Amino acid sequence: MNISQPITVKEAAELLGLSYKGNGNLLITGINEIHKVRNGDLTFVDVPKYYKKALSSDASFIIINKDIQFPEGKAILISEDPFHDYNRLVTYFMPEENPWHNTYARGENVLTGKDVQIYPGVVLGRDIKIGDGAVIYPNVVIYDNAIIGENVIIHANTVIGGHAYYYKNRKTHYEKLISCGRVILENDVEIGASCTIDKGVSGDTIIGAHTKLDNQVHIGHGVVIGKRCLIGAQVGIGGKTIIEDDVILWGQTGVTKDVTIGAGAVVSAQSGVSKSLEGGKAYFGTPARELRKVQKEMAWVRIKAEEESGIRSQESSEL
Repeated sequence: MNISQPITVKEAAELLGLSYKGNGNLLITGINEIHKVRNGDLTFVDVPKYYKKALSSDASFIIINKDIQFPEGKAILISEDPFHDYNRLVTYFMPEENPWHNTYARGENVLTGKDVQIYPGVVLGRDIKIGDGAVIYPNVVIYDNAIIGENVIIHANTVIGGHAYYYKNRKTHYEKLISCGRVILENDVEIGASCTIDKGVSGDTIIGAHTKLDNQVHIGHGVVIGKRCLIGAQVGIGGKTIIEDDVILWGQTGVTKDVTIGAGAVVSAQSGVSKSLEGGKAYFGTPARELRKVQKEMAWVRIKAEEESGIRSQESSEL
């Protein structure tokens, strides 16, 4: 992004409480990620293998976690946590505020904590508790009996607490099992845009602290997701599944109902989880299997195909 009122390197260092090397009077005119930087931009780097890429990029200023040699004409700001300080600078120049307070619908017994931001078009049911610092973007719908923790972020058009997809086959029709459970979003959870999280049939659907959902994710009834999980876009998780702590499900992964995915498991994009998976391993495919085994099998198939192709080419040349 461009900065409407550029500041000097020295001013930025003072703002962030950092030391700097280089010409402190140079003006920072933009803030960008490394793959988008232009001359005059500030970026950050916190991984040693990317130091060279950042320092040789078009960026004029780099927040970095090491006192290091840098090209002439640039400046560095030395930080213990460049990622965090980059965010602080972005927030300083682009603060996000909600100017439309109290323009949403709410039922009875809705309790909101301090510094909660609720945008226009939000609909809140009854008996809902929202913790301090939560942000609820436009057109979010939260059904009755939900608990939203502190610093939770819910992006636009998401539905929290829809009824469970649970029916009895009566031959002539399907009779719906009425849902009376809750949805609980623990502290520091972030829910992307257009997600749907169903309430439990009689228990709770729970999203653990610090877990982050991308856009268009569906969470079925009674699912329990642990802490610090990452759920990619268009993932679907069937009812009553348990996702333990630190699990990563990449985009478009499908998870059947009533299974457990162990702590620290990583499931690659477009995989299908049809049974419980052991924690601490990487998986891929439909049905999802250990990634290393799948890769070995794929390599073996490729080698055999190349050998077969070579034999056929030799036979053709002999003819």
